[in-house]
Amino acid sequence: MAAVTDFTLQAQELLRDPSQFKWYAVTLLVLVMYVYAVEVERRRWDIILAGAAFWLADWINEIINSLVLHFSDRSALWTTTGDTAYLILIGLTLEISLMFAISGIVFAKSLPDDPKEKLLGLPNRWTIGIAFSLFAVAVELLLHATGYFHWEYWWWNTPFVLPIVVFGYLWFFMAAAWVYDQPDNRSRLRIVGAMAAIVAVSLVLFGPILTWI
Repeated sequence: MAAVTDFTLQAQELLRDPSQFKWYAVTLLVLVMYVYAVEVERRRWDIILAGAAFWLADWINEIINSLVLHFSDRSALWTTTGDTAYLILIGLTLEISLMFAISGIVFAKSLPDDPKEKLLGLPNRWTIGIAFSLFAVAVELLLHATGYFHWEYWWWNTPFVLPIVVFGYLWFFMAAAWVYDQPDNRSRLRIVGAMAAIVAVSLVLFGPILTWI
């Protein structure tokens, strides 16, 4: 059986270590709060809930990623090391989580009012979602090159980045667009609430109960 990778061991040393705290985390949190406060002031609940759906989609992915490490006993699909204010899960730093909390808002604000409008021959949600996903993977490639963001498996690595584009990002954007395009806030809340329940139950079950993540 393959041994646990060195970068996984490095990440495990940082995992949920409160001594890693940095004061800039407070500033980043306030900036996220400001972004959402602007949309609350405008009563744009469609944008707020789309942003929440995007953020929760990332949490679902991060939990699955942590479970990959548990069951493989070698490596997660992606692992983060290096200086951070707090490493929440094996591939999720506090900084990354706060970034994703804003990213869904940015995406929702970029969507045309008419979901049926075509853009480059595709429904605009798909075109914009694909463009954002490709940009996000390009950023990941740069992070990977720094040596602080790690991929281990050949099918989730360069040059096979298509799974990362689709399962690492695109479904986040499509989930956000789906919530954004719901006919009313009750429907949006139902979807976001279900996603939040999945995340909450998974964190409790796989965290303190089973200690898998």
